[in-house]
Order: sequence, then C-alpha cells, then structure tokens
Amino acid sequence: MESIEVKIPPLDRRTEEAFKTLRTNLQFCGKDVKSIALTSCTPNEGKSSVSLQLARSLSENGKRVLFIDADLRKSVILSRCQVGQTVKGFSHYLSGQCAFTEAVYMTNVRNLHMIFAGPVPPNPAELLGSNAFKIVIEKMKTVYDYIIIDTPPLGSVIDAAVIANECDGSILVVKSGEISRRFARKIVDQLRMADCPVLGAILNSVDMKKNSYGNYYGKYYGKYYGQEVDKYLEG
Repeated sequence: MESIEVKIPPLDRRTEEAFKTLRTNLQFCGKDVKSIALTSCTPNEGKSSVSLQLARSLSENGKRVLFIDADLRKSVILSRCQVGQTVKGFSHYLSGQCAFTEAVYMTNVRNLHMIFAGPVPPNPAELLGSNAFKIVIEKMKTVYDYIIIDTPPLGSVIDAAVIANECDGSILVVKSGEISRRFARKIVDQLRMADCPVLGAILNSVDMKKNSYGNYYGKYYGKYYGQEVDKYLEG
C-alpha cells in the first residue's frame, strides 16, 4: 500500500459541525451498517464532496475508513484531492490489471485509506456488478469500520443501484432548490428495489441567507432517518 499526499479541502466551523452531526447519526444506524453508498439524482449536487468529507469526519473520530471512488464514468475526486501523480484505480483492479493492494492508498488523514476511480472503462456497470466487486466489499468489511462509496448519480446511470445492492445502506444527496420531490422519490424507489436500505437524505447547498436551520448547519444540512425520509419526500 502506497502513501500519497491527499489534500482534502478544509471546512468552515458550521459545516464541520454539520458533518459531526451526520457522523453521529450514521453511527446510530448500528454496527452492522459498514458499507454505505452515496448517490444523487443528477450531477453537480455535491455528492462527491459530501462523500469525501463524511469519510474524513469518520476517520477523525478514530474509525478505520476506506473511501472508494466508484464513479467510474466521470470522477472528480482525483482533481479535488490535488493528487499530482499517476495512481492505480478501482477500474484497474476490477478489470484485473492490478492487485487490490496496489489500488489502495494511505492519506495524510489518519485512519483514512482511498481508492481512486481510475481510467474510464468501456463497461462500468459490468465491472461494478462483477464478483470481484462483491468479494472485495465483503473482505474489506472485516478490515475497516466503514466503507464509504461515492457512486454516479442514479438519475443518470444504473451504476449506483448495482453498487447499492452489495452495500449495507445508501444515502441520497439532494441539492437544495434543484430537485423535485417526485424525482427524489423515484431515486429512493430505485435504491429500495436494489434491496438496499435507504439510511437517509442529505440536503446540500442550503442558502443560509434564506433559511435558518440553527447553529449546527452550514453549507450541508442534516440527515433524515427511517420515516423522516418519507416525510421529506412526500412533504
């Protein structure tokens, strides 16, 4: 396993508190919820940033975390982390071009390891639905406390549902003021059809000048669990 310098963007105080609240709520989902897929309805809802910052927050709380960039079609994580070197990625491993340990990188965040997406393959959904993916998720759950998986938007491609089928839970990231409840309900239904519990929804990019959610919510806002997800989507 190689060590590289991964520069995760810093957060302001209010946003940092929001992620601490999110982290705490996630831990109340139970010790059996270890592999978690994050998706969105459409691109540019902040899904990748939320996934990465959640992984960082869990790591800073002493949890061993593996972050997997499984957006094999259009990843932004490598550029966001300002990695200035060539790396092996998840597509390399799933297609048999490298060993799993060659695709895992230590970071400058204690307890946080990462797998980048790698080059865009011609068959992303097939690779993600392979036995190699299923086996590695099961094995890594014996090594890490949490596996946070950034997936493509489910409203655009089916990849997130394929990934969620092998996960203990899923989270939907929704950009405030951009997505209709009807569209969000459709995505939640797809996740449930993948036989993956929907742990909650994260309302992202809330305009704090127009909305007041208290001192614990900055750019990212909250998480709803169980029936609260349905209330949000139906409301």
